[in-house]
Amino acid sequence: MTQTDARQFAPATQRNREPILAVLRRVLPQEGLVLEIASGTGEHAAFLTPLLFPRYWLPSDADPEALKSIRAWQDDRPAERLLPPVALEVSQGDWPDKAKAAIALHAPPLAISAIANINMIHISPWSATLGLMAGAEALLPDGGVLYLYGPYRQKDVPTALSNEAFDASLRSRNPEWGLRNVEDVVAVAAQRGLHLRDIIPMPANNLSVVFERRRR
Repeated sequence: MTQTDARQFAPATQRNREPILAVLRRVLPQEGLVLEIASGTGEHAAFLTPLLFPRYWLPSDADPEALKSIRAWQDDRPAERLLPPVALEVSQGDWPDKAKAAIALHAPPLAISAIANINMIHISPWSATLGLMAGAEALLPDGGVLYLYGPYRQKDVPTALSNEAFDASLRSRNPEWGLRNVEDVVAVAAQRGLHLRDIIPMPANNLSVVFERRRR
């Protein structure tokens, strides 16, 4: 890595990317564009895109430094169907329009088929989750998929001690952050026409939570 290399590294990515890939291969539509919300370092986008061919992948983030890292990872590991990142802040109500505008720049036109969100919900205010669900309702077609990954609390399931410690650490950094009850996330999604398809246990006490958009 050179002094001018803007790539950022998240150690958890090396541990979770293969399990996430295995789930995405099962649950994503077979084609179309996957919009990734809160792409962070960009490592997942660079890793997943070539392995999920023929799907396209559009990364996004609200943080300018994250966007620089995403671009740097794209430069380091170019992939045919990995699109340039777009600045999106899901707490802002106009983010679906910005996403549509970014997608429209591609020729030929692409159809969004899924939204992926990895490790954001617990490191953001609840308003970000509400905004994510509202945008998914607006953007996803009938049968489209919303994929969430991260640590959650679950009713009648003891929370791992490591997750309890993580939750306390998050709340000490920002009282609006912290592990969410997965049931609360499912309830908000249902209000937006996003119906729970599956909750899949993942390594390190995380969950994959899969929703399907139903417009009928």
